[in-house]
Amino acid sequence: MAGSLNKVQLIGRLGADPEIKQMVNGKNVARLSIATSQSWKDKSSGERKEKTEWHRVVIFNEGLVNVVQQYLKKGANVYIEGQISTRKWRDEKLGQDKYSTEIVLQGYNSSLTMLDGKGKNNNSNNQENKSSLPNDEVSQDTSDLDDEIPF
Repeated sequence: MAGSLNKVQLIGRLGADPEIKQMVNGKNVARLSIATSQSWKDKSSGERKEKTEWHRVVIFNEGLVNVVQQYLKKGANVYIEGQISTRKWRDEKLGQDKYSTEIVLQGYNSSLTMLDGKGKNNNSNNQENKSSLPNDEVSQDTSDLDDEIPF
């Protein structure tokens, strides 16, 4: 369909350590569980309420999987961009079709940025921990590039 867009942007915290598995083709895949929260004040009671949504994230990009494996732990604050995808499979025990909706990071329209500052989550890396495609590699801190902009 022309004019359609499938893009998801999330800022949230990891609910568990990342799960890294090897696929049949020998490449690694990372699975994350990211929590996002929304809070509001209840009009009738004045009480502060909060709702947490959990998102399944699957990362196929090898460069991003390496970053996840090295630096991310439970509680890490991350920004991700990816596409939403729903998988279907058959549960043979129950004889039922099952569905799973996930945010998938692969290809050129995906990115992962670690938002925790230096010293949080036992991260001793001195650079900003940021990785985004298309280079399939961890980007270096780009703050020194600001000096090259002619305006």
